[in-house]
Amino acid sequence: MTPKARAERSAAAMWANDPATQWFGMELVEVDEGRAVISMRVEPHHCNGHGTCHGGVSFSLADSAFAFACNSRNVSTVGQHVMMSYLAPGRAGERLTARAEEISLTGRSGIYDVRVTNQEGQVIAEMRGCSRAIKGHHFEE
Repeated sequence: MTPKARAERSAAAMWANDPATQWFGMELVEVDEGRAVISMRVEPHHCNGHGTCHGGVSFSLADSAFAFACNSRNVSTVGQHVMMSYLAPGRAGERLTARAEEISLTGRSGIYDVRVTNQEGQVIAEMRGCSRAIKGHHFEE
C-alpha cells in the first residue's frame, strides 16, 4: 500500500467516526502521509458577539486538519498539546482552509504546523500541535 493510499484509507475510517468535524460543515479536501487539508464555509451560526468567526470554530478547523495529518499512517494518534495564534478575523461567508503539515516525527511524538487561510489567501490563524501515538489502528492491514 502506498503512503497516500494508507493516508486516504485512514482518513476514510476516521471520517466515518467523526461526527464533530461533519457537524461543523467541514470537508476533507486532501490527505497524504503527514499532511491534510480541510475547509469549511463560515456560516452565521459560527460567528461570535463581534460578528466574526468564533475562535473555537477556527480552532476546531485547525484541530481537525492536525488530527487527519497525524493519523495518516494508520496509527491511532491524539493531540498532546497545541498553541493557536489568531492573526485576523474570519467572517461569515468566507471559506476557511486549514493546511496541516508534519514538521517532525520521532518515535511516538510528532510536531505539526497548521495554517488557516481564507479564500483570498489571508492568514487567519496558525497552530502548532504536538501529537502522541497510542495503541490501535484505523483499519487492518
